[in-house]
Amino acid sequence: MTFKNRMINYAKLMRLNKPIGILLLLWPMLWGLWFAAKGVPDLMILGIFIMGTVLMRSAGCVINDYADQKIDPYVERTKSRPLVIGTVTAKEALLLAAGLSFCAFLLILPLNYLTIMLSVIALFLAASYPFTKRFFAMPQAYLGVAFSFGIPMAFAAQTEELPMIAWLLMLATIFWVIAYDTAYAMVDKADDLKIGIKTSAITFGRFDVAGVMFCHIIFLSIMIWIGVMQQLGVAFYIGLAVALQLIIYQYRLIYHREPASCFKAFLNNNRVGTVIFIGIAIDFLTTSGA
Repeated sequence: MTFKNRMINYAKLMRLNKPIGILLLLWPMLWGLWFAAKGVPDLMILGIFIMGTVLMRSAGCVINDYADQKIDPYVERTKSRPLVIGTVTAKEALLLAAGLSFCAFLLILPLNYLTIMLSVIALFLAASYPFTKRFFAMPQAYLGVAFSFGIPMAFAAQTEELPMIAWLLMLATIFWVIAYDTAYAMVDKADDLKIGIKTSAITFGRFDVAGVMFCHIIFLSIMIWIGVMQQLGVAFYIGLAVALQLIIYQYRLIYHREPASCFKAFLNNNRVGTVIFIGIAIDFLTTSGA
């Protein structure tokens, strides 16, 4: 195998050709950093966290495929992944995951002690999540903790503190992740039932659509609560209103539980994250300029 082909296979294993996971991990971190910095984040911290998000999401994908290499051949969506078809070996995957994690840790070293300690927890969450679907009825909740952990890290890096707003924002994000990853799990629900792994889509049963929407409602409710507590302005609530419209659109997509439409609903959450961030950024920009 040529060096170029090997790099292409590594990139596929890291899902660099499918950046949706990076984006969904990025938005909550940016929300947290903008709140922590009152709309004016330290540029070095911003750069470190963006690069760290890409590295840790990539490492998480590699670990996930290593953990699922005996499951993925039986799932239609995953049966052609590099570890399944043999273009990347298990040893290569472990070395790649370790290298990506080490690079992410090096990025964090210029930051304060609290951020470094939180990064160790973040690494543990990312490494352990793929194994939770074997025994945990709601692995999407564990993923929610992992995907929202950039929020307290952002506060720690920017302010060296972990105020209540950080934990509320993290809680909101956990429910958002459960919502969109349940829609994602609905894509593979038939295959997952045959294999015997656990997902929230299976745990919710015939209430899977209701479960997705209930989590979205809690997510938006907490975000409104945060807006009230932080005395945010119109721009923030416009962002939430647009997000609500996108979520209503997602409901129409998942209502009939068709895999392609459920996957489309999952992808649509990038827009939810985007409009909420735009609302936060504009609100702080207009407030600071007042």
